[in-house]
Order: sequence, then structure tokens, then C-alpha cells
Amino acid sequence: MSTSPRTASYQELGVRPLINCVGTVTRFSGSLALPEVRQAMTQASLQYVMIEELMEAVGARLAQLMQCDWGLVTNGCAAALAQVTAACVAGTDPEKMGRLPYTDGMKNEVIVQKSHRMGYDRAISAVGTRLVEVTTVDELEAAYSEKTAMIFLFGDASERGEISVKQMADSGRAHGVPTFVDAAAERPDVPNEYLSQGIDVVAYSGGKCLRGPQASGMVLGRKDLLQAAFANGCPNAYIGRPMKAGKEEIMGLLAAVEQWVVRDHQAEWKEWERRLQIITDAVNAFKSVTTSVRTPRPSNVAPHLTISWDAEKLGVSPPQVRQQLSKSDPRIEMSGGADGVTINPYMMEDGEELIVAKRLTQAMSTH
Repeated sequence: MSTSPRTASYQELGVRPLINCVGTVTRFSGSLALPEVRQAMTQASLQYVMIEELMEAVGARLAQLMQCDWGLVTNGCAAALAQVTAACVAGTDPEKMGRLPYTDGMKNEVIVQKSHRMGYDRAISAVGTRLVEVTTVDELEAAYSEKTAMIFLFGDASERGEISVKQMADSGRAHGVPTFVDAAAERPDVPNEYLSQGIDVVAYSGGKCLRGPQASGMVLGRKDLLQAAFANGCPNAYIGRPMKAGKEEIMGLLAAVEQWVVRDHQAEWKEWERRLQIITDAVNAFKSVTTSVRTPRPSNVAPHLTISWDAEKLGVSPPQVRQQLSKSDPRIEMSGGADGVTINPYMMEDGEELIVAKRLTQAMSTH
């Protein structure tokens, strides 16, 4: 009598799971999918569908839920960068689409503020484009040419540049150039703050705030541009073919968005504050300890607790504590610098605040 093979666990593979006190960071495997997402992905895996038909239906449903023109599911936010760029460069012209990333004779320049440059924009240049950096409005206006295909904005840097989001959007529209925002780790609130300022397309990670499939992304905005982005990707044999969002990711992402619009975000925030208070109460017993709470924006928007202390008085430094926690069982990962540690409760599960408080105070007691 045959039996189905048993699936190996992380531990059996020698991989140590962790308590995530850092945030929705891909290196730490993003977020944990909601139960509704896991159920939707399992259900999707039980039947065959035509991907074009599914993406069309889901695009319309995302548009309804997020109150925008259209929605597209991609294989993560970086895939959205590549596919939307391809749409701006080649459109839906089969000859041009088939030549990417070779862009001779095409529009292949992308304007970006220098302060918005980041490693992820390699997904844009991989399509065969050249990034043209600007700093001021005057430089922006002078940067346009017959080769300008797109304007790129990194949402996390929007407040650091001299040119505002609306100014970029207005300028792009005046010149007939699409604007695109990477808002991967931000909240996809309704109404959308970027689209309301005139941005054409904005992309979010499905595996961060939304708690959808880790290998998924949600792109919102102009229907014609997003349908062109889909045409440049899987299941078609163009540059986005390797960036496959399967039926499981598509339905899982949709389930996450369905939950996003009904989740009690205020209650979630209160729960995060409760978790941090438990940890604060535990560490306040130590001499020289100071605590503070801040809320970073626009990414990983949640209360962050920073705990600082005098390493000489305590006998152990924050980096040593973080190292101990990383090596402990259970493994605990948190961020910080030379003078303190920072805890983000966003990705912590129920009861983990008690474990973190206990293990943190034990590590701080090391002499």
C-alpha cells in the first residue's frame, strides 16, 4: 500500500524559523499570508483556468475594490517595475516587444529624481532603458526628449526630493509621459494618494502590508498601460515571461485585497502598541535604559520601539544582544545600531511579544 510522501519542515531541512521584529523585509520572507489568502491559493490550485481570462476578471475586481481605473497582479513589485517600463517603451507592438531589451529606435529614457535612485531600479534598466537623473523642476523640464518613455518615482523617497509627487505627475502629463511610483512597502489605502495626485501607475508588494502571497505584486492605475504591461509578461513570450504570476498568486493577491478593505486597521494598531508596551515594561527594569516610539513613513507604517542603554553600565552592547537573539532558540531578529535595538511589532504573531520580552531581558542581563 503506497502512501503520500511527507513534506519536510523547515527544521528538518536545517533552516531556523524566526520571530520577525524587523518588518516586511524580503530577506526575512516578507509577511505571513492571511488565512484567507492561504485558502484562496489552495482553492486556485485545484482547477485549471485561462490566465488571460483570470487576469482580466481580477483586474476589474481590483479596480472596484481599490476605486481606480484598473489593477494588475505581477510576480512581486520588482516585476511590476520591469513590465510597466516595457509597456512604456514598447507598448503592445509585437515587433518592439520582441526586441526588448534592445531598444534602438524606441523611447528608452526614464527620468528620475537623483534622490529616488535605489537598487530596485535595475528592474527598469534591465528592459533596456537609461535613467536620466534630475534634481530641480528646471532640470526635469530640460530632461525631456523624443526618447523619454517614463517618469519613475520611488515612493519611499518622495519627501526627500526637491520635486513633489504632484509636480512630477503634472509635468509628465503635460509632456505626454506616463508616471510610475514604486510604493512596495507602503499602505495601499483607498482612495489612493498617488493616483489622486495624478500619477498614472503605482505598484505595491503583495507580500508586505497586504499579507498576500510573497511572490506577488499589485499594480493600480491606467487600464491601457496596465494591459500593455500584462501583454509584455507571462503567459506571453516577451521580456516579462520569467516574471510569472500563477493562478495561485493571482487569486491569493485578490483575497488579500478583499481582506485589506475590511480589516480593522485601528484595532491592529492598538494591538501593535500593546505588544510594544509589554516589551517596554520588561526592559524598563534595567538601569540606563531609555525607550522611545516613532512611526516611520511612508513604508512599514507601524509604531517602532527603540530601546537604548549604556553598554558599560549594562555590561553588554546592543549589537551583542542582537547577535545573541539571532542565535537563540527561538531565533529573534530585530534592527538597531551601536547604541540600541529597534522593534517593529507589525510582523509579530500573537504571543511572540512575551517571548521577545523574556529573551531580550535575558540577553540584556548577560555580564
